[in-house]
Amino acid sequence: MNTARRLWLGIHLWLGLTLGGLLVVLGLTGSALVFYVEIDRWLNPHIAVQADSPAQPDIDRVLHALRMSQPQRDGPWRIELPRSKGVPVTARYYAPIERADRAFAPLMVTVAPLSFEVTSARFWGDTAMTWVYDLHYTLLLDRPGKIAVGIAGLLSLLSIGSGLWLWWPRRDRFMRALKPVLRQGSARLTYDLHVLSGTWGAILLVVMAMTGAALALPDQTRSLIRFASPLFRAPDLHGIAPAGDAGIGAARAIDIARRHFPGTELRWVESPALYGGAWRIVLHQAGEPSRRFPRTQVWVHPATGEVLAERNTENDGGGDVLLNWLHPLHNGEAFGMTGRLLAFIAGLLPAVLFATGWLRWRRKKKAQAVAARLRTAHPVTPGRA
Repeated sequence: MNTARRLWLGIHLWLGLTLGGLLVVLGLTGSALVFYVEIDRWLNPHIAVQADSPAQPDIDRVLHALRMSQPQRDGPWRIELPRSKGVPVTARYYAPIERADRAFAPLMVTVAPLSFEVTSARFWGDTAMTWVYDLHYTLLLDRPGKIAVGIAGLLSLLSIGSGLWLWWPRRDRFMRALKPVLRQGSARLTYDLHVLSGTWGAILLVVMAMTGAALALPDQTRSLIRFASPLFRAPDLHGIAPAGDAGIGAARAIDIARRHFPGTELRWVESPALYGGAWRIVLHQAGEPSRRFPRTQVWVHPATGEVLAERNTENDGGGDVLLNWLHPLHNGEAFGMTGRLLAFIAGLLPAVLFATGWLRWRRKKKAQAVAARLRTAHPVTPGRA
């Protein structure tokens, strides 16, 4: 074995044994999170609504229900519109006082789109799927956990690269090496599963690792991108005085935003705080990779209805385009159900790679131990070998 191969084998082995378990956790939780919204509704049947509930309910009535159910909360509510009929409205209240020690733990409230009844009020991390999300995103360690996840994602790229380097065949054997063949015998089967999972899944694994690391390290990612491309800056509108009863409602703000961007789909509405601020209307334009979290936005004055600022993603620079693609690539949303299924499969691959890699390592360790015992029991006498 030459020096370069020995080096890369050592790197691949060390990364697999030290990071493998963590990557398995991140992968399996990631697979679950591909369908986390659907799983959460299934786990919480009490938030279910009528099948004919509208996808575009009266947001003013939704906001009234939220404020009546949580009168002590005077900040803005961020309301997510259902993506189809028969789905509840979900609203988030960011930075609730009860979770002031957490970087991200909003209050999640669901509202029935027909009756405008509040059907649940849950803090992020207190439900099964948001706990899984926190485990995947922060290892339940808040900011330090995010950094650890980001570093793990970057190191996993080295693991993938070293594995491909060790596998890479000669040009005349390349296509044969890619042929999906599983040979008989536990040792050969284990090796074949490891190689095929790593080679056939390499592109998926690289995409997941790169986008995951970028999402876990957002400040560092944005700083790097700014070197090559300017990024959009949200307007600072905190000085706007409250409009009170004389202000425009959600329906009027939505209408203004839609006239500004005709033909778009309403996705989110963020209300002004009771102590001031503007309406923020989030719309989806054709061509945006994420339907759930689009970036087309309009800020509307709560008293006059004046458009204070806008973001048109058609005018985004290369850096913003890259940022806009990170999340929908990571969860597969950018390519519909096919993309989500590929993301689900990608999350299972680290478990297969870790299990097969560990089995091969254990088998080699046992073989080395047996060989060492044999050498001890039957030492070779110099000159008589």
